[in-house]
Amino acid sequence: MTEPRVAPSRTRVKLCGLTRPEDVDAAVAAGADALGFVLWPGSKRAIDEARLAALAARVPAFVTRVGLFVDQDPELIRRCAEHLDLLQLHGDESPDFCAVLGRPWIKALRMRDGLDLHALAGAHDGARALLLDAYRPGVPGGTGETFDWSRIPANLAKPVILAGGLTADNVAEAIARVRPFAVDVSGGVEASPGVKDAGRIAAFIEAVRRGDEPRPAC
Repeated sequence: MTEPRVAPSRTRVKLCGLTRPEDVDAAVAAGADALGFVLWPGSKRAIDEARLAALAARVPAFVTRVGLFVDQDPELIRRCAEHLDLLQLHGDESPDFCAVLGRPWIKALRMRDGLDLHALAGAHDGARALLLDAYRPGVPGGTGETFDWSRIPANLAKPVILAGGLTADNVAEAIARVRPFAVDVSGGVEASPGVKDAGRIAAFIEAVRRGDEPRPAC
């Protein structure tokens, strides 16, 4: 029998789609737990290997460097992994593919109709977490759209990273309803695709902390 998922005492925060040194610095200063770098060339926030190396070198200890890939060449992923702590796989990668890339990994799942999260959590047993994002046909992520959070079962066997349309205005509600291990934001803290806004970053993380505060009993 699967035990209910235990809510963390503090929701972790991942900022994704970082492309500029000043945005890395702003994210770290605001208290982000993880920084995401998009290596999939189909994204407006994509960076190349050289930019990844430069940005990753700015990240201090105890902040996790995450690389996002979508059905890409394993040799490319392994080269990039030299600058990463964790891989985020957004395509149709098999569990066997994920297991041989040389870094811990999380699997991103887009919440299309009929998705069996329990079965997928079992199939991706080697994943450190499942990242749940909104579904739009032909788009592997970064839609800026939310999905029905009630579709996430409380007793899922893997930690949940909640993504999809999160902003400073709705993240506290999302935390109260889902109790995820972490939240993932990209467009919700941007001035334009790939250009983060330091004020929005700080406001988002402050809203996450409010969401973590105990709610008064009725």
